[in-house]
Amino acid sequence: MPESSRETETEERGRDRQQRDQENQTSRNIVSVISQFADDNLTLVRNISTGLAVAGVIVIARSIRVITKFQAVSEIPVRFIERSVSLRGKVHSVTERGIEVEHIPIYLPVISPLLSKHRDVSTSPLLVHLAGVELTPEGKMWLQKNLVPAQTVWLKLISREDNMLHCLVSQSRQGSIWSHCMNEELLRLGLARSAPIAGVLLSSPRYWRLHKLLHRAEVKAEKKGRGLWKKESLWERASKALKDHPLLRLIERIFKRTRTE
Repeated sequence: MPESSRETETEERGRDRQQRDQENQTSRNIVSVISQFADDNLTLVRNISTGLAVAGVIVIARSIRVITKFQAVSEIPVRFIERSVSLRGKVHSVTERGIEVEHIPIYLPVISPLLSKHRDVSTSPLLVHLAGVELTPEGKMWLQKNLVPAQTVWLKLISREDNMLHCLVSQSRQGSIWSHCMNEELLRLGLARSAPIAGVLLSSPRYWRLHKLLHRAEVKAEKKGRGLWKKESLWERASKALKDHPLLRLIERIFKRTRTE
């Protein structure tokens, strides 16, 4: 009996081994077939892979809207403003209402041209206001001189009110890779006053970070006496005082009368 049991176990082990060998052979055959198909149709496989990759990128890009061209302030997602996302744009004009900027979305080779074929190619600029800044007449002239049409700017989104964006507007300095904030520059030159930041809660940390940034620039202009903070010299103050003095005015009237006689 023990011998017959051992023989039975030996036979079962043999059958199991044979079955495993057959399964392994089948798996190898499947892999070989797939490999052979891929080798014979390498171009097709590459095209399918590329197509799937492009489709994936398009889906992701559309979901986060990085390649979307915004033609109205209302089209910009709320999360972009909450996270102070920076958008690239091209200046159209500087008006009394603000800066008109055409949004330029991120360009992705192959994908952007495909999408642009199926979209409206018309351009509608966004109306932008310099956040936390009240321009003087000289400041408006400076802005018109330094923001010429077709110039590229970056808009750091701060808030949105009706059809207007409140932003920190930056441009690259000529011959430099670094950009500078025009909100700060105007305050630093004394061509603007700091103003309440519209659309941001006064109690929020974000408000006070921005206020501190802009106030620091304004203080520099005040200390250096630039622009609207410029102080009259002693000679200018003395000349003005003499000009307004009643005795000097009386002498001037007498002199004019004697000349007419």
